[in-house]
Amino acid sequence: MLRRAAPTIRFLFHRLRLGLLVVLGVSVLIFALARVMPGDPARLALGPAASADQVAAMRTQLGLDRPILVQYGIFVAHALRFDFGQSLYTSRPVADDLIETFPATLELVLIAGAIMGVVGIGVGIASARFKDGAIDNGSRLFSLLCVAMPNFVWALMMMLVASYWLGVLPIDGRLTEGIKAPPEVTGMLTIDSLLAGRTDAFFDALRHLVLPSIALSLPGLAQLARLTRTSMVDSYARPYVEFARAYGINERTIALKYALRPASIPLLTLLGMQVVALLGSAFLIEAVFNWPGMARYGVQAMLRKDLNAIVAVATLMSVLFVAFNIIVDGLVAVIDPKIRIQGRL
Repeated sequence: MLRRAAPTIRFLFHRLRLGLLVVLGVSVLIFALARVMPGDPARLALGPAASADQVAAMRTQLGLDRPILVQYGIFVAHALRFDFGQSLYTSRPVADDLIETFPATLELVLIAGAIMGVVGIGVGIASARFKDGAIDNGSRLFSLLCVAMPNFVWALMMMLVASYWLGVLPIDGRLTEGIKAPPEVTGMLTIDSLLAGRTDAFFDALRHLVLPSIALSLPGLAQLARLTRTSMVDSYARPYVEFARAYGINERTIALKYALRPASIPLLTLLGMQVVALLGSAFLIEAVFNWPGMARYGVQAMLRKDLNAIVAVATLMSVLFVAFNIIVDGLVAVIDPKIRIQGRL
């Protein structure tokens, strides 16, 4: 068992080493960019009425009067303890802000990723199965619209239809006013509601997730549907599919086992990349739906030149990017033994 798992372990260890280098490089780049951005963070924190002495004292407090290499070394030493300093925007520890806002973004991204995977692959399968028919043409038109139109435009359209016209779904926040939030365990309301046995809070939180998660998933969903269709159309043209039909195997088995399975590696890779990309594109959706997540917090930090918060959010994003990619690489290595033996994708 251990001998069989050894190539996979070596493969993942190699990916982990590369991932750590990526995180280190991103932290250096973001840290440097945050320091050279126009505007004095100390002046922005204190306001235009602050005196020069007060600004100088704030710069000393923030460590901005030290050489940039020293500042980065201090940042790394504290970041390893999950200490990112004080936020100039909220006047709270940045770590506390991240702990409070990250679960909301993670919950939104996970639901959007599930919608993207299930619907995107399903639409692609149907499109390939009925190639050049009405279903195929309709799905291709839908995919083109999803890619061409930004997700915040879809968000506004869905708000107009589902909330203002039909009045069936909420468009603001995570819970309806008057419904008490469940005891916090994970910070994700749907999970915490189930753990607490609060079905009222669970279904209300789920209703609040519908519109933002669908709007967030649409561009990635369209790309996944297009790739699924292309891969399966190519698989349908292979001789082994004709042999399967000749043996009387039903079309559902042919679609899922003989056409979809060869395309599973690029689909899984794209799905993993798109889920990570959702973290970066969530800020628009969070702004439209007033979603109290980390992505919106990061944008607000950038607008106010909150250095500690900017670097913390960017570093956490890079860590999540690496973690998701390692998970996807591990799944791909399990599916295709050649990849883990060769040690490359």
